[in-house]
Amino acid sequence: MITNKYITKIIVALALLFGAACLCAMAYAGRLTEAAGERGVSMGYEAELFQKDEVIDVNIQIKEEDWQEMLENAISEQYYACDVEIGGTAIRNVGVRPKGNTSLTAIASDPDTDRYSFKLEFDHYVDGQTCFGLDKLVLNNNYADATNMKEALVYDMYEYLDADASLYQYAKVSVNGEYWGLYLAIEAVEESFLLRNYGSQGGALYKPESMGMGGGKRDGDDGASGERRPMRPRGEGDGPQLPGKEFPEMPEGEGGQPQFMGEGGEGVPDGEFWDERPQMPNDGSELAISPKDPGREFGPMGQGGKSGGADLNYADGSLSSYETIWEGAVTDLGKSSQKRVVAALKNVHDGVDLEGCLDIENLLKYMAVHTFVVNLDSLTGTMAHNYYLYESKGRLNLLPWDYNLSFGGMAMGTDGSAAEMVNHPIDTPFYGTDFFDALLADETYLKQYHAYLKKLSVSYALGGGLENAYRRIREQIDALVETDPTAFYTYGEYQAGAETLYEAVTLRAQSVLGQLDGTIPSTKEGQEEHSDALLDASGIDLEVMGVMQMGNKMGNKRKK
Repeated sequence: MITNKYITKIIVALALLFGAACLCAMAYAGRLTEAAGERGVSMGYEAELFQKDEVIDVNIQIKEEDWQEMLENAISEQYYACDVEIGGTAIRNVGVRPKGNTSLTAIASDPDTDRYSFKLEFDHYVDGQTCFGLDKLVLNNNYADATNMKEALVYDMYEYLDADASLYQYAKVSVNGEYWGLYLAIEAVEESFLLRNYGSQGGALYKPESMGMGGGKRDGDDGASGERRPMRPRGEGDGPQLPGKEFPEMPEGEGGQPQFMGEGGEGVPDGEFWDERPQMPNDGSELAISPKDPGREFGPMGQGGKSGGADLNYADGSLSSYETIWEGAVTDLGKSSQKRVVAALKNVHDGVDLEGCLDIENLLKYMAVHTFVVNLDSLTGTMAHNYYLYESKGRLNLLPWDYNLSFGGMAMGTDGSAAEMVNHPIDTPFYGTDFFDALLADETYLKQYHAYLKKLSVSYALGGGLENAYRRIREQIDALVETDPTAFYTYGEYQAGAETLYEAVTLRAQSVLGQLDGTIPSTKEGQEEHSDALLDASGIDLEVMGVMQMGNKMGNKRKK
């Protein structure tokens, strides 16, 4: 028989063991939570919406009068209530609206098409409502892209490098059961994106937008912050209520080119006109000069030729110098985050404590893909937009966005533009920002950046990755493109564009490899001095793939 003395000792020992186990469990759980925060959270929509094996069916059920009114007043970007069926799952009371920037205004002024990009906001009217955990889904219309696959291939490259980027898949979009068009479905960079990538310890997210709108924000556009728009009575909205497509006559700029209609924003009132060519300033302000290329002139990025911080160049310690960044807040953490952003930008400018102020690994992957695909409608050119800035605990990261004009789609009208695209220099790839200079100047980081470029070239573009993605996409979308009732291009133009894109990507890979091994100059200056060393791209016609000419109303008029 066990005496009371031994029973007491046993109880005490068990209590000590239990307490130690609890402490270990708490510590282990803490490590799991921290790791999950670093890895992000697995979300249901990854498997339900973005598997690559089949196109998503998206049926928007909406009152016919509401649909027509939304299209006729697309510039206002007002939300309308609808029900949505996605892959057989019905979600009620969803917000839908047209979205875009230049593409939206161009389509709105074109009498031949209503093919807008759309944004589905599942929680617009019902707080907390999601689609398998996804709060917002973007449906891109492949504007100015005859290939219908530039953006898909770019996101495939980001996925190939395991970079932080949106999930994607094609969507067959129907309206009230009738096929409307083939779109590219993109995971919006908002709350669910942050949860999937960074877990519950998410930081501050910004979408700076400085081109064409004076640096001002538009509430809710592409994730750019501002309070969620409530449903408004008919005739109200954030922009002009336009009677159908009865637009005023477009005034001409220099050379007889039409000017675009402004979409609002500070400095460009709704309904006024702005000219989207490089000589944009018409108020007497001086043209800004790129620090990368003193001989290159470009229009102002925001007010008075300044970007408001959207170019990510450090100006000074004043928060007001970065107002375009703050105006694009998606998850606004207030001045504490703003101060951390400015402090990080200063460190980047000074080249100090880069590991403490940058998510270096992901930024190097971003740089590699972004450089490879040559998207001038972005930080690669002189336009400070089409990216997200993410700040967490003082460290900055960039998240990709909007690649329909990659691979030379933003044509500048210069001779040899295909050669310029194919041979775009990998060591001086950014013209309007010095944000990446410190990484490019560091031997270790430059080597890793080059390694990612080599992987994209050898393993993806020339080693089977491109071939697999291209064949999969063609098998999935060919028939849908052929029967697309709102397509910008004919089926024959799509086929020619897709085949040209494949050739262009492989040539780009060959040029990148030549720049890496030194047979082709890797800087702009070196290429100007030794142009005879550049890869011949005379067989590539950028217009076949679809382009948006600067200054033209629309670079891809729908072909009947």
